[in-house]
Amino acid sequence: MFERPQGGERAVLVSLDLGDPDFRAKAAELRELALSAGLSVVAAVEGRRQRPDPATFAGSGKVTEIAEVAAAQGARLVVFDHELSPAQERNLEKALQCRVIDRVSLILDIFAQRARSHEGKLQVELAQLEHLATRLVRGWTHLERQRGGIGLRGPGETQLETDRRLLGKRVKVLKEKLAAVRRQRQLQRRARRRAQVYSVALVGYTNAGKSTLFNALTQAEAYAADQLFATLDTTTRRLRLPVGGEAVLSDTVGFIRDLPTTLVAAFRATLEETVQADLLLHVVDGSSSEMQQQIEEVNRVLHEIGAGEVHQIIVLNKADLTGLPVGIERDECAKIARLRVSARTGAGLDLIRQAVDEYRSGTGSRDTSDRAVA
Repeated sequence: MFERPQGGERAVLVSLDLGDPDFRAKAAELRELALSAGLSVVAAVEGRRQRPDPATFAGSGKVTEIAEVAAAQGARLVVFDHELSPAQERNLEKALQCRVIDRVSLILDIFAQRARSHEGKLQVELAQLEHLATRLVRGWTHLERQRGGIGLRGPGETQLETDRRLLGKRVKVLKEKLAAVRRQRQLQRRARRRAQVYSVALVGYTNAGKSTLFNALTQAEAYAADQLFATLDTTTRRLRLPVGGEAVLSDTVGFIRDLPTTLVAAFRATLEETVQADLLLHVVDGSSSEMQQQIEEVNRVLHEIGAGEVHQIIVLNKADLTGLPVGIERDECAKIARLRVSARTGAGLDLIRQAVDEYRSGTGSRDTSDRAVA
C-alpha cells in the first residue's frame, strides 16, 4: 500500500498540456481532488509538452521549476495530473526530494478515506494492491536485494519475489471475499426479481448530487457533501411511486475522467447494481460548464461495465442554480428523455417518481401534455 497523504499536507499540483482539449477542466478537477483528499494546495505548476519525457514525464527544465516552487512553498508532496510509471515516480522523488504521487494514487487515497462498509474497504484494498503491483517492477530497486537464510525469506528468494508472492496471496483472498459478496448480491437481486420489484440505479459524474437526490427521494441519510467521491458505498432503499407503487433505488459511486481501470475492476461487484437495473437515472450537474463532457464520460464507463443498453433518463440536477424551470422533456416518440429538478430544494421530485412509474408500467410515452423543448 502506498503511503497516504496526511490531512492538511502542503502540496504542489502539476498539470502538463499534451494537446488535450479538456486540459483546463482536468487541471481544475485535480485541484478539487486534492482538496477532497484533505490536502492544502499551495501552488500549481503548468506547462506544455509535445510528449511525456521517458525519465521524469515533465523534462529536466520543468522538474527544476517544480523543485524551486516546492522548496519556496515548503511543500512535502507533489501531485501530477497524469499517470506516472514507477521509474518516473522514483526519478521525480529523487530530483524533487519529496514524495510524488500521480492522479491514480490520489483517487485511490480518496477512496480509502471514504470507504465505510466492509465491502467498500475490500474493494479499495484490492484496487490499491493491484496498483501497487505495478510498482514492484523497476520502481523499487531496494526490493531486488537478495535476502536468504532460515527464518528470513527462504534460500535465494529476493525481496521483490517475496513481496510479489505475499501481495499475490492477499489479492487472491480479497477476490474470494468479493466473489462471496457478489454471490450474495445476486441472491438479493433474484429475490427482487421473483417479487417483481422494479430496480432503479442512480449513476452520474462525481459531485453531481446523486446522494442528495437519493436522500430526498427515499428519506435516507446517505452521506452527502460538496466534494468529489463523497459517497463510495452503494446504498439501496425503497422508492415510493404514485398510486401506491414501489421500486428499489440504489445510489452508486460517481465516475470521473480517467477513472483508474483497477478501480473499475475492483468495484465491479458494486457496479453490477447498475448493470442489472431496469432503469438508470443519469444525474447530471446542470450548472456545470462541462456538462456534456461529463455525460459522455459516464456513458463511456457504463458501456465499459456492460450497462450501456440499460434504459436511461437524464436528470438535470441543480435547477435552482441554473434558473431553468423544473419539468419533463420528451423525445420525438413522446418518451421521457430528460428531467429538470433540484435535489437541494426538492423541486421536481414528483416528476422523477412519475417518470419511474411510467417506465415501470411500460407506458413511458403515454402522455404528451407536458412535452417541453430541450
